[in-house]
Amino acid sequence: QVQLVESGGGSVQAGDSLTLSCAVSGGTFSRLAMAWFRQAPGMERTLVAAISRSGIPTNYADSVKGRFTISRDNAKNTVYLQMNGLKPEDTAVYYCAADQTIRLAVATAASVYDYWGQGTQVTVSS
Repeated sequence: QVQLVESGGGSVQAGDSLTLSCAVSGGTFSRLAMAWFRQAPGMERTLVAAISRSGIPTNYADSVKGRFTISRDNAKNTVYLQMNGLKPEDTAVYYCAADQTIRLAVATAASVYDYWGQGTQVTVSS
């Protein structure tokens, strides 16, 4: 019932910035913890960033700390991933995910997330 639709992916050069958006419908957005995962060809799907229902706390992969920022606008039922200083190794399909289970901490494992978007491609060239 919950639908997640990503947008904002594209092809950019190293050092550029890009902002991804994930629009959520079919559920109560404020009840969902949200996350961004990414998967490169032949690689495992890994966490990029996650955000709690209230917006605090957040979790980031070590590789993106200081460069990426996850945020949410509960009034717009949308979560964002602002990506600055993009590197070729950031190239991947980026997926939006939602966790409906109320937790005391933001989940980092993909297996606990209940809903997934179709993904949006981010390609960074040097």
